[in-house]
Amino acid sequence: MFSHPPALLKQLYPSLVWEIETSKKEVFITFDDGPTVGVTDKVLDLLKQFNANATFFCLGKNIKRHPFLKDRILVEGHKIGNHTYNHLNGWKSSTVEYSKDTQLFEEEYHSALFRPPYGKIKRSQIAAIKKKYRIIMWSILSMDYNKSISPEECKAICLKKLQLGSIVVFHDSKKAEKNMLFALKGLLKYCQNQGIKCSVIE
Repeated sequence: MFSHPPALLKQLYPSLVWEIETSKKEVFITFDDGPTVGVTDKVLDLLKQFNANATFFCLGKNIKRHPFLKDRILVEGHKIGNHTYNHLNGWKSSTVEYSKDTQLFEEEYHSALFRPPYGKIKRSQIAAIKKKYRIIMWSILSMDYNKSISPEECKAICLKKLQLGSIVVFHDSKKAEKNMLFALKGLLKYCQNQGIKCSVIE
């Protein structure tokens, strides 16, 4: 998986959102795979500390298990997006199966935003899903889940090519927790020092 998507990939899939066009001094922090007890709450505490907002691409099954975390995400001014119900790999799923799992998420929460798990999605799935959702990809993948990367390296990945309108991906999961929390705090400090707002994706 690329930490910074190559230009060719963006050209091949122009209907997907890779960054946000904005006239404001802002970036867009996102989280995948939660909400996770003991992790998402730490993320929310950090965001509150830095007066930052983010978009959480949640799994429907995790929202069902932890509705109080879903409620806290929303109450504190963040957004929730659809990351399927069961974290399906689009390349290994039929379009019918993938669409059903995406729709199953809607029984837990309604969102107009969608991000494919693993960033893997077929053209037929894009065609079906973009009828109802804005499909959000990323310009910076933190690689926080990669155990061979140190917290410092994870932070460096996030800051190296950060620019206004960047979409940064973290994971609020147990696997990514150590790298994610370190890199997130570093990114939030940087944005605060530079006067850059961390906004939700609409």
